[in-house]
Amino acid sequence: MTARARIATGLRALRRRLRHDRRGTALMEFAFTLPLVLTVGGWGTELAWLAITNLRISQLALNLADTASRVGASGSNGVTQLREADINDTFTGIRLSSGTMALGANGRVILSSLENTKQSYDTDYTQRIHWQRCFGMKSGTGYDSSYGTAPPAAGTDATQANAGTTTTTGMGDAGFKVMAPQNSSVMFVEINYRFQPLFGSLFVAPRIIHYSASLLVRDNRDFTQVYNPTDSAVTRSTCDRYTA
Repeated sequence: MTARARIATGLRALRRRLRHDRRGTALMEFAFTLPLVLTVGGWGTELAWLAITNLRISQLALNLADTASRVGASGSNGVTQLREADINDTFTGIRLSSGTMALGANGRVILSSLENTKQSYDTDYTQRIHWQRCFGMKSGTGYDSSYGTAPPAAGTDATQANAGTTTTTGMGDAGFKVMAPQNSSVMFVEINYRFQPLFGSLFVAPRIIHYSASLLVRDNRDFTQVYNPTDSAVTRSTCDRYTA
């Protein structure tokens, strides 16, 4: 047999072996499907992370509204006085609850006291944002309150000069406005958080997640002002300050 014939015979034998060899099929299929699997998997993971973050922000807003509706120091005749320290404590709790989300660095939290009261300077019951307290580094459109503001000094004493902002329509989105009942108050919370995707903007673009929550004050609260006793005075978390 000539050399050429031997080569031809060897090639035919090799071709027969390759035609029946299936050992690399799975590897080839995996190589072809890997980009699709990674894309679908990454997209699903990112959507799950977005859903979890939305749920956590919603729960934090509700938790803050619930806590703020209960805090205060017992005063005379069973009337509870809300103090600046109480508000700061509720903010500390929400910071700790947010964990690794870094809520203060990546968002803005606004707590408003929407009241329907007749103060000493009022002639009738008045719906107003009596005071607001905030924390968070983010500012500007999408982060600061979307439903009304009150001056930093509002509620710091019982004078008309610091009475806050009158609102006849309450607070909240159109069609879902919240108003305080007569001689009571609603703790209205807004949280605006900058969502950080796991894979940059590859699957989901960064966005602001917004949630609000409100609850009626649960006790017989003194609505004249937010107290800050001299012997335990703290820095007020007014909304002109941007701190984490």
